[in-house]
Amino acid sequence: MVINDTRVAILGGKGMLGTDLAGVCERQGFNVKVFDLPEFDITDSQQLKQAVKAAGIIVNCAAYTNVDGAESEAELAYQVNAEAVGRLGAIAKELGKWVLHISTDFIFDGWLDRPYIETDSPNPANTYGKTKLAGEQLLSDSGCKYCIIRVEWTYGSAGDNFVTKLLQRAKDNKTIKVVDDQLGSPTATTEVAKVISRLLPKMPEGIFHFASAGYVSRYEMAKFIFEKLVMDVNLLPCKTSDFSAPAARPLNSRFDCSKISALLDEPIRPWQEPLEGFLRKL
Repeated sequence: MVINDTRVAILGGKGMLGTDLAGVCERQGFNVKVFDLPEFDITDSQQLKQAVKAAGIIVNCAAYTNVDGAESEAELAYQVNAEAVGRLGAIAKELGKWVLHISTDFIFDGWLDRPYIETDSPNPANTYGKTKLAGEQLLSDSGCKYCIIRVEWTYGSAGDNFVTKLLQRAKDNKTIKVVDDQLGSPTATTEVAKVISRLLPKMPEGIFHFASAGYVSRYEMAKFIFEKLVMDVNLLPCKTSDFSAPAARPLNSRFDCSKISALLDEPIRPWQEPLEGFLRKL
């Protein structure tokens, strides 16, 4: 299918994923419009309607992403991650627009003993996950044409993430503990952006999982980072239960990405390649 309208509105376009996506889409010839705070607030109905009117395709990267913060700011997290997404769906339905919405592995509790597929039953273990799941459900209920891509363990140059926080900690401490019981796929936002740009012309509908190929623990990921950067750090494994955090984390974030793979024209790269490239740029 060929899209006639190449105008793409990226909501949350100044965030980690949105920044990379805007760049990729522009290079692919899309006419990109970026909407983000402080000028644009996704919870403002009028601003949201204007943004949807301004494009043929809407990609929603806007989200409240402070996982621990959501426990004490549940109402704000719900407004951004759920209510606004439902409203986006209703406006898109009214105007006949297709929406691509970004969701998360946190809609699952992480207790499954295999990689998650799209039809597995969600059961969020924290408030952030609950608000993201509510957003998915409200978007679906709106009746608009939509695609949801769930991503996990993302990192990029335009925001705080596990990689940047780890390196910051290594500046201040020579001994660092990292959990070895959380498993997933480190996924560069540049990789997510490339995949989205390839899907936009096809306008698929439904829910898809995307992550880099292969799985690793947070501890093994940290070890990989320090080895590649030749950093002298005493890295010690520990358990998630050793840390007290306001929000529970899923231990298993692994995704089965075979559904989205069938739509892509090239294989998903293993997690080590983009991460090594990201570290080189640092």
